[in-house]
Amino acid sequence: MSKRQPAKRLADFLPYQLSVASNAVSTRIAEQYRKRFALKTTEWRIMAVLGDSGPLTQRELSQLTLMDKVPVNRACKTLESRGLAERAPNAKDGRSHLLALTAEGRAVHAGIMPLALTIEREMFSVLDESEQGALRDMLARVRDNAGDFDAESLAD
Repeated sequence: MSKRQPAKRLADFLPYQLSVASNAVSTRIAEQYRKRFALKTTEWRIMAVLGDSGPLTQRELSQLTLMDKVPVNRACKTLESRGLAERAPNAKDGRSHLLALTAEGRAVHAGIMPLALTIEREMFSVLDESEQGALRDMLARVRDNAGDFDAESLAD
């Protein structure tokens, strides 16, 4: 039985290739943190950003991850209910709250990062160091060229 392949025009469409490659890499990593930590991709992305950036509003999380506010909101609620994140009043804006990792959330983050980095090394081992650097640079330039987005515009 043959696998269905996308039409040639779609298969050659660079945004499609980027999306499929991103989904494949994310899914490969997600298998591990889903098995070991019972986290969905959106939940892990929120944790990863909070682990790097510290407390943020849900709007800021949407902006940084380029994810719609609905799945971000759902992931934040799940992380809170599991005790991995907590809300605190935002002193700069009384209408919003800041979400931060709890001690348990930081421990889970610390447990996942080495695993994610190991998988990253495995996935990108088909590229030498200069190719990896070039890919990172090219992706950053493409992302910058795509422009900025308002969190409200990220809905599907």
